[in-house]
Amino acid sequence: MKYIDEFRQQSLAKKLSASIHKEASADRNYNLMEFCGGHTHAIFRYGVQDLMPDNVNFVHGPGCPVCVLPIGRIDNAIQLAEDHDVILCTYGDMLRVPASGRKSLLKIKAEGADVRMVYSTQDALKIAQDNPHRQVVFFAIGFETTTPPTAVSIKQAQALGLKNFKVFCNHVLTPAAIQNILESPEVRDIGSVSIDGFFGPSHVSSIIGSRPYEFFAEEFQRPVVIAGFEPLDVMQSTLMLIRQLNEGRHDVENEYTRVVSRDGNLKAQQLVSEIFELRRSFEWRGLGLVPYSALQIKQPYADFDAEKYFNITTIQASDVKGCECPSILRGAKTPIDCKLFGTVCTPENPMGSCMVSSEGACAAYWSYGRFRQDSKITEHQRDNMESVA
Repeated sequence: MKYIDEFRQQSLAKKLSASIHKEASADRNYNLMEFCGGHTHAIFRYGVQDLMPDNVNFVHGPGCPVCVLPIGRIDNAIQLAEDHDVILCTYGDMLRVPASGRKSLLKIKAEGADVRMVYSTQDALKIAQDNPHRQVVFFAIGFETTTPPTAVSIKQAQALGLKNFKVFCNHVLTPAAIQNILESPEVRDIGSVSIDGFFGPSHVSSIIGSRPYEFFAEEFQRPVVIAGFEPLDVMQSTLMLIRQLNEGRHDVENEYTRVVSRDGNLKAQQLVSEIFELRRSFEWRGLGLVPYSALQIKQPYADFDAEKYFNITTIQASDVKGCECPSILRGAKTPIDCKLFGTVCTPENPMGSCMVSSEGACAAYWSYGRFRQDSKITEHQRDNMESVA
């Protein structure tokens, strides 16, 4: 298959569904976590869960970098825009994520801060070139997929001699987060969930390849299948995970062979390695401090590091009272377990990052209406609405 509609064929979906029903053992449950929000949206958009046996459960994981970024880092970005008179450049999803004090980048923009939405790092570089007398800060977020473009922008800024271009680096790494979900004691206070296997993230794996998951699969004895984003990709990957679990295997398999290789994009990896190094620890929303799970700019490129230039320090901040984003991000709860979901928390008035991001689990539940059979507002929810408001 090579055309997009071929990966959405109803006849093939029915065949895969029949195979999954046949091979899923009735005497056990299969809890399969999709790390990537693209998989979550595919599952809900195309009704993949409806084609599964009752004992095959999709567990929604961290989803996307917008969702897992802690509030304190957004507070840092707000401080940069408000207190240092910088031009702050950011991707669109970050504009509406709630920060402390009911602030957001969109709200401070409305109040006069110079916050600009960009589609790429090249946009931010162009803004720096057009405004030589002002500092321009690119609010860099993303998993391994968006890290190479940030590295390219730093190299280009150096080549152009741009002294007014800075990067506020918030790039994070997926394998460390998967490991943390299974073992870290810091997250046990918000609940745990039994996870039997993982759908490996797709775009991330196009950069890092499937090799990094091999140690993880062996160490924790959990199968990983790199899955594409189309409904038939998800269903085929589900079947592959079920077969591994039935056979007692814990291998790394690659369903997304049309994009992902074992070694990944070596040129991109080399560039990232030149510009960035590991942080000792970094806070993830829902996971707490995760060791060696994020990147920072290396010393030879420190001139472009906003954290060093503006002396940015860690800000501790809490989520909105009642918001279950932290628990949702590690699979301990679903959006309909949150008392704010669909009441005070909607896409027009988000209380947490999971409703803001286009890849967030709450946004998926809302967009495709899978929650509506449970959407009646209870008296307790109504009271909670009033307390938050």
